[in-house]
Amino acid sequence: MRSRGEVPMRPSGQEWAKVRRRLNGHRHELAVAADRLYPGPARAGSTRLLTRDGWTATPWTLATPLDLREVRLGWVEDAPAPTVTGREPEAAALLPEGADAYPDALGTLARPRLFEDRTCYRLLEVAWPELTFTRARYFDGVSVGEAAAHEFAAREHAGHKFDGRESAGRERDGHGFDGHGGGRPLPFRALVGDPTDLSRRPALCAISTLTLRHDRRTGETSFVLHWRDPARVAHGGGLYQVMPVGVFQPAHESADAEKADLDLWKCVVREYAEEFLGRGEEYGDGFDYESRPHGFDYESWPLYRLLTDAREDGRVRSLVLGVGVDPLTFATDFLTVTVLEAETFDAVFGDIAASNSEGRIVGRVPFDAETVRRHVRDEPMQAAGAAVLDLAWRHREDLL
Repeated sequence: MRSRGEVPMRPSGQEWAKVRRRLNGHRHELAVAADRLYPGPARAGSTRLLTRDGWTATPWTLATPLDLREVRLGWVEDAPAPTVTGREPEAAALLPEGADAYPDALGTLARPRLFEDRTCYRLLEVAWPELTFTRARYFDGVSVGEAAAHEFAAREHAGHKFDGRESAGRERDGHGFDGHGGGRPLPFRALVGDPTDLSRRPALCAISTLTLRHDRRTGETSFVLHWRDPARVAHGGGLYQVMPVGVFQPAHESADAEKADLDLWKCVVREYAEEFLGRGEEYGDGFDYESRPHGFDYESWPLYRLLTDAREDGRVRSLVLGVGVDPLTFATDFLTVTVLEAETFDAVFGDIAASNSEGRIVGRVPFDAETVRRHVRDEPMQAAGAAVLDLAWRHREDLL
């Protein structure tokens, strides 16, 4: 047994890469196992997505889905740094020599195709209808979330099986955390503690949008699914997800864009352009930020104008159902639904492509009880995707 204070031996690059492959190949099973580490926190619907009272649309919090236009976003310029950053000794023990944080190892030994350390919005507080943010970088989230997932995959691979009696946290705090982490098998995860405590880690958010095509004449409703290719993405590889999904971040690395793009709807429309229409991140057919330093003019972008006009006259509705945290990676997602009238959907998106830059696309999946149940319970779905599907079905009368 290692003596107290002894520095653990760091893995070789080959050993690290082997665990990373196992993580990417078994994310669903690992997430199911990691869920058992957190008996205390509430869940979003019947899924494993961790949440808190007041975070999701349930009878005791958001009584009904909230129109995205009603959400208010606040900003804190000089917010306190998170308690855990991924540069602690417990995180370093997971990395090969030469890597100071998880993105260093990932970029060198298993670099996904999409892997940029861009500016992101870090969530500080949820108090519907208000959300509060500050500034962060994409690698801040990777340094903590993917490191914790890697640690879990490594220990599972070593033959340690987790059950409901174990806990990943630092102390008993009403969320099921009853261990300080010193003798626990997951010291870095123990350092993070409660994943829904937004002060302990950099909570970078994605917007997970369930897109419903609704035909009022026939009553038929369908949705679009995405299988995320682990060779192309840093997070959620090998899992199904609703579509589109994107990290909440400005479109450009500038102070003006950071301020102007603090808007959930703008981010959702950009993701529609990328994931449904296959466009790159040069929104508006090659926008030149050098000649327009004050940022992108959304009002003159045809796709944004089309979808926003349709939202104003009722052909498109975009609503939020809550926010939750993945138990394996601590990925934090806003759960949103966009309902498009069938004619509008077909006019804007046409025939959905079979794939995009992040993976394979499955279109026109029936939005019915059996299909939703199967994807929520049986399919290898990302926790946020399962949660938004489950909550959307519970609130289908409000949505449709």
